[in-house]
This record gives sequence, structure tokens and C-alpha cells, in this order.
Amino acid sequence: MALDWLPRDDEMKDHDLWGDEFFGTDPPSVIYEKRPVVDPEGKLVEGLYSAWLILNNPGQYNSYTTQMVKGVIAAMNRASMDRSVVAVVFTGVGDRAFCTGGNTKEYAEYYSGRPTEYALYMDLFNGMVDSILNCKKPVICRVNGMRVAGGQEIGGACDLAIASDLAVFGQAGPRHGSAPVGGSSDFLPWFLGIEDAMWNCISCELWSAYKLYRKGYLSKVVPVIEQDGKWIRNPLVITDKYVEDGEIVYGEFKTGEEYRKARDFVKEATTDFQLLDKAVNEMVWTFTNLFPHCLQMSIDSIRAKKKFFWDMGKDYYRHWLAANMANEAFLGFHAFNTRKTTGKDTIDFIKYRQLLAEGHLVDEELFEAVLPRPREE
Repeated sequence: MALDWLPRDDEMKDHDLWGDEFFGTDPPSVIYEKRPVVDPEGKLVEGLYSAWLILNNPGQYNSYTTQMVKGVIAAMNRASMDRSVVAVVFTGVGDRAFCTGGNTKEYAEYYSGRPTEYALYMDLFNGMVDSILNCKKPVICRVNGMRVAGGQEIGGACDLAIASDLAVFGQAGPRHGSAPVGGSSDFLPWFLGIEDAMWNCISCELWSAYKLYRKGYLSKVVPVIEQDGKWIRNPLVITDKYVEDGEIVYGEFKTGEEYRKARDFVKEATTDFQLLDKAVNEMVWTFTNLFPHCLQMSIDSIRAKKKFFWDMGKDYYRHWLAANMANEAFLGFHAFNTRKTTGKDTIDFIKYRQLLAEGHLVDEELFEAVLPRPREE
């Protein structure tokens, strides 16, 4: 039977909703690249690709600006609509950070004190998380460094994560004027025990990649420091699996002089991400050798459990976050944004609580009393 009626390649319909104006190479931006699938022998597979979505704002630890949020949405949509894309790799530029969340400079200088504007921004942020959870390709988070605050949340929306062993993870909201309701308060209870999820969300502690791997929140952790032909595991972290005083210490950070020596070593060390990229390529290769529609049905079925709680709360989260921009977020983001001139990145929490306990109005006088002051010359 002749199939001459089938469309030629140049007649295939384009289902992408977004244009190239949402991508770029000058920071702050989102870089969108298609990279050929690589087989186990290192050969490039013709006509099949992974879509690399790269957060490009290294000077601010790949924190996302409003325009970058649009870029993530555009990239996830483009990858979804591209027949040749097998999987999405979500990562950041450089070796310091995957993402540290929203851009605090933009938050402090534009959104703080403007609840209505921040509500509109949160509609975009919710759309970014939705774009990850609705992407019609598996999404791998390639964690090349810090995955903190909103970075931890968009990373948690991804399907799988492979991390550099120098990466650290955690939330920052309760310390800097927000709450981890951009996904973490919904996702973490599914991955961690309820008390681990609670402590991780509220304490603002940074956890190592090995600790997160031990607790089941990462698929794989690989070393990125090579010295004299040998790979060296993160020396800041205890990587021997043993129990001390009844507690598992594998994945915890070292302390005291041992930590300081390791920190100095890491500062001077050169990072090499070839093992990280090898692990990512291996995962993409696994996807390539599966029925694509059966794969996506499996992924969407598992995602549905994450989406259930995210969808239930995301709209009212938006309203609280907007209102919060008039008080605690205003204080938190301004304190963080002025840290270079004040030497502090947080308000005076004790004074703040004391004033609230006294029934003080949340007004400019209160702000003046608790915000850090510029250092004297």
C-alpha cells in the first residue's frame, strides 16, 4: 500500500508555543541545547537527543530571575513538543550551583513591598513547577552544585536526580523571609520520613549529597575531584558507612580542624564533571531503549502522587507568599540583599520577636529596629 499521503519532514507540524526570545547565552538567561544521545561505546546516535536546559546566572549562583522562569517554562514546552528529544537534563552553569532559588536582588529591589506584583510572579513560578511536572519527557536534575531554597524545590519537581558529591541541599525560607511552599513541603514528605521532611524544611540546614542519597532523595552521587589519576570523594563529608553513639553518621559533615583542612583542600581542588555526565548519559541511554509512550505513562503515573499535593496547595500558597512580601519577606530579602554592606544576612530575630510580643505595629519603626545597619567605615 502506497503511503505517499504521509507528510514529509518539512511538512511536519510545529507544536511549540514559545519562541527563541526566551533563551540566550548572556546571563541571566536560560540556555537551551540539544545534545546527541550517546551509546555505551561513546558513539553519537543519529537523530536522537537530550534537551539540556541550563540555568545561566553563575554570578548569583544560578538564581532565577523573572525572565529565567519564563525560559524554564519555554524550554520544558519545547522539549515536550520535540519528537527527537528522549529526555530533559536540567542543570546550571559552572561548578558552584545548580540553583539557589529566586533572585534575591530582584526580590528585594522590585517585589518586596509589592504584593500584587509578587502574586503575578508566583503565577509564573507555579507555571515553572507545572512545566516540569507536565513535561512529556523524563526530566533528570543534573546537580552540579548547591541546590538550595527554590532550587531545591524545582529540583524536587524533576523525576530523577544525579549529583556531584560536592553539592549541598536545603531550604532557606524561614531564615530569609519565606516558606518552602514552592514544592518542598509537598514533595519531601514523599521521599523522607515525616520528621526529616519537617526538619529539612524549617531548620535551613544544608545537607550533603551523601546524606540525601542515604535518605533516598537522589539516584546517584559521583565524585568530581580528581587528583593524581584518582577520584577523591568529598573530603568535607563522612563517607564511611558506620554508626556512632547510636546514630548513622554516613553523609554528615565533618567538624573542627578536620573540616577546616578539608575545606581548604576543596577550595584549591579542580573539579571535573566527566563522571556526572557519564551517569547522566547512561540514564538517557536507558530511556532511549524503552517504548516512549509506555515510559511516559509510567512517569506520569508516579508524578501524579507528587502533583496531588502540589496542585492542592499551589494556589493558596501564592496568596500567602504575595501578602508576606509586605512584612517578613520585605525584611528577609532586604537583609540578605544588603549583606555586603552590613556584614549580616539576617534580621535581629530576637528583637523582632520581642517587638511582636509587645504588640508593636509592623511599620517602618519596627523595620528600622530589626534590619542590620551598614558597618561603620
